[in-house]
Amino acid sequence: MATHDQMPKYHELMNPLLQALHELGGSGSVEEISAKVSEMLDLPEEILSIPHDPERSSQTEVEYRLAWARTYLKKYGLIDNSERGVWVVVPKKRDIKNIDPKAVAKTVREQSRKEREAKQTVEESEEGLPEEAESWRTKLHHILIKDLSPDAFERLVKRMLRESGFVQVEVTGRTGDGGIDGKGIVRFGGILSFHVLFQCKKYQGSVSSGAIRDFRGALIGRADKGLFVTTGTFTRDAMREATRDGATPIDLMDGDQLADKLKELRLGVTTEMVESVDIDGEWFKNI
Repeated sequence: MATHDQMPKYHELMNPLLQALHELGGSGSVEEISAKVSEMLDLPEEILSIPHDPERSSQTEVEYRLAWARTYLKKYGLIDNSERGVWVVVPKKRDIKNIDPKAVAKTVREQSRKEREAKQTVEESEEGLPEEAESWRTKLHHILIKDLSPDAFERLVKRMLRESGFVQVEVTGRTGDGGIDGKGIVRFGGILSFHVLFQCKKYQGSVSSGAIRDFRGALIGRADKGLFVTTGTFTRDAMREATRDGATPIDLMDGDQLADKLKELRLGVTTEMVESVDIDGEWFKNI
């Protein structure tokens, strides 16, 4: 059985992460980076599927440690990220392909210490969350896992699909239906339409390739494609199975993607804009 001792530490992921970004052409999403690093290190499925903290997040332990690696490399000035979550190698540092992880960690910690002293703030432990982690995701994940019943979660997914443009959405889940929870039709440009069957799974872990195969078996002859929504994550093999050549395609939405979509649609997640007021002294002088 896989243990945390077999898992690479966050500083051991720094160089693979940097190399993955270079191989991806200098930029990549969190998902692309994670997949590339896992491939480069040939991490086994039992390591990739270990959850970090199922009570608070849908992240796996590998994803959590990669988040810390990204945070350190960003503070070191090697990589940066956009508001859309795309990570890039800083243009002026593109010639750097390899770094000393211990030197990076030492430099960033010293930098953080000076910043704390300057701001007179209480030192935070590394056992907290990496810089890019957002507390609203943790709160939402807890609500979806602990407070929502399976029926309520199905209704939430149904509402999300309707708000996303699906029509004729129905929750049809029943025993013996191959795990299918509902169906709907998505239209493009008022011309093309696709019949979609979906499965929604409240889960505190990683959905396996077997679950994807079972779901596909129930799709055959009944829909153009499938959609699998979970509060957890998907294993690498599950993602490969979902896009296997010659098979009915299945789109996957994990816990983080679900959170982003609920935020985008403002379904139980609201964003408050803080007003900033500035006084133009020159304007008053010239009145």
